[in-house]
Order: sequence, then structure tokens, then C-alpha cells
Amino acid sequence: MTDGGGPRATFRTTHWSVVRDAAGAPGGAAGPALETLAGAYWPPLYAFLRRAGHSGPDAEDLVQGFFARLLEKGWLAQADPARGRFRTYLLAALKHFVAHERERARALKRGGGRARVSLADLRAEDARLGGLKDRLTPEQAFERRYAEALLGRALARLAATERDASGERARRFDALAPLLWDDAAPRGKVAQALGLAAPALRVALYRLRLRLRDAIRAEVAATVDDPAQVDAEIACLIAALGD
Repeated sequence: MTDGGGPRATFRTTHWSVVRDAAGAPGGAAGPALETLAGAYWPPLYAFLRRAGHSGPDAEDLVQGFFARLLEKGWLAQADPARGRFRTYLLAALKHFVAHERERARALKRGGGRARVSLADLRAEDARLGGLKDRLTPEQAFERRYAEALLGRALARLAATERDASGERARRFDALAPLLWDDAAPRGKVAQALGLAAPALRVALYRLRLRLRDAIRAEVAATVDDPAQVDAEIACLIAALGD
């Protein structure tokens, strides 16, 4: 379920359409839509709980139980894009769940429409959380982990496109990918491996970053109902990553 930057979740339409599917489908038919939402949102919810002081096992149980309760109680039907971001609603619902039903959440058995999280995923999440700044509040940790997971999905989207292309394009992507986020990274060995002079390497990296930007915009667009909200949402993600 991981893509290197967080759990993988590909939305063919928008997050809100998936929310509507999960809220409107009868019984077990809502399961696939809920699994899609869980795959995208469990990392920031888990980050919030861990930063709020919950142990790893407790945070895992609470997130698992929370997604089960979303389906059981029909809470998703209350989510409305006119009232703000879906993740804001989801975090408020989690706080309510934890405050009122923690003991029941710990007693729930795993499975049955809940986020399926592997031990490796949990260990990776705890490693990432260990790198967060201590001054972050639980809410800031939630926003930052959400942004990181979205960037991970965007990079996975770009990687899938590049690796499905010609062999040379795929080879170039694998060589350039470590340089995407780091302007200070040494480029000599990459240029030599690709047989490119320094100016040609800069151009190739610039073009790949443009494609990554497009992939990020596509991922962000999948989380909003109105395309006009994309730029504002990107600004929020940049702010979260800067915390």
C-alpha cells in the first residue's frame, strides 16, 4: 500500500465523489470507497494521534476503529464540500470519536471495512514522525503528514508515467528522481551515468520538475470539488511543509 512517500491511493474522480460513494452505498458495497479514503488519510490521522500522546498500538487501534465507525454510523453523509476541506471534517470527526468512544475502539477487532495497515507501514510512519519538529502541534503534524502523503502520491503518479514510457525515459527518470527535491545534491555522477553535459542535465531536471508539478496539481485537483480551489490548496500544503 506504500508508494515511498506514503500509502498509495489513486482517485479516478475526486475525493468528494469517493466520499459520496462511501456514504451512499448500501451495506458492504461502501467498503471499496472507504478503503480508498482510508488509504489516503490514515497517515495524517495516525500522525495526529501519535503527536497527541497516544502510543503506536493505541493510535493504530483508534484509526482502525474510526474508519469502521464512519461506515457504521453513516458519518460520511454529514461531510459537505460547502463547509470546507474533507480532511478538516475528518479530523474533527476523529477528535469526537476519540473523546467519546476510545474504549470501544480498543476493543474492536481488525478487518471489516477498515484501513488495512501493515506492520512495515506503521514502522515507516513512526520513523517519519520521529523526524517531525517537536514544536509541531498534533493539528500541524496532521497537516504536514497529509501534505507529505499527497506529494508521495504525486511522485508515484509521475514515476508510473515515466516508467511506462520508453526504456531511455524510464532510465533517465530513475537517475534524476533523487535530484527532484534537492538542488544541493551532487549531479556529476548522474550526468556521467546519463551521458549528459551539465547544461543538458539542468534542462532534463527542469522538465522533469515541470511534470512533477503537473502531477502534484492533478493530485490536489482530485481532493477538491472546484478547480478554482487548487491554487489555494497548494498554498496550504506549502505552508504545512514549511512548519
